Amino acid sequence: MKRIARPITAKYLQNAAAFYLERYASSAEGLRRVLRRRVAKARMLDAPIMENVEQAIEAVVQKFVSAGLLDDAAFAQTKARALHRRGMSGRLTRQRLQAAGVDSDTVDGAMASLDDELGTDPAQREFKAAAAFARRRRLGPYRARDRDGHRTRDLASMARAGFAYDLARRIVDAADPAALDEP
Repeated sequence: MKRIARPITAKYLQNAAAFYLERYASSAEGLRRVLRRRVAKARMLDAPIMENVEQAIEAVVQKFVSAGLLDDAAFAQTKARALHRRGMSGRLTRQRLQAAGVDSDTVDGAMASLDDELGTDPAQREFKAAAAFARRRRLGPYRARDRDGHRTRDLASMARAGFAYDLARRIVDAADPAALDEP
């Protein structure tokens, strides 16, 4: 049985955007990508698609931006804060935000805002994120047993997470979790 797709109209695009934004935080570019995927899926299913669909997508996105429902700066700050709490490195946070369609100036602003909010400089923020990552993944001083046997593995895990080698070594080689409370 062949699946039938709904025709792509301006009303459909607006409803799809509202439905998506009710469930997920997004950047303006992220919403554009979602709507373009809907159009591509409709094309694959041979559904009727309105003329000038790209202009309609842009109009819908601009409507949500002007209504205040899409704010790249607020999205970037919220996402940066959440990623920092999870122990994401600054490098990976920047990559994730740029992959979400946030421009580099807005990313820089979000990272500076995060430092202001935490009352830290970038090095302290990175240390706190590395300690949170080690705690969450049970690396280094958070490992229950055989720390020395897993040192290389722990360092590799920290490197894949985007942390510098010196910082990763400092975290993994810490004597106990209390030693990580202050940078």
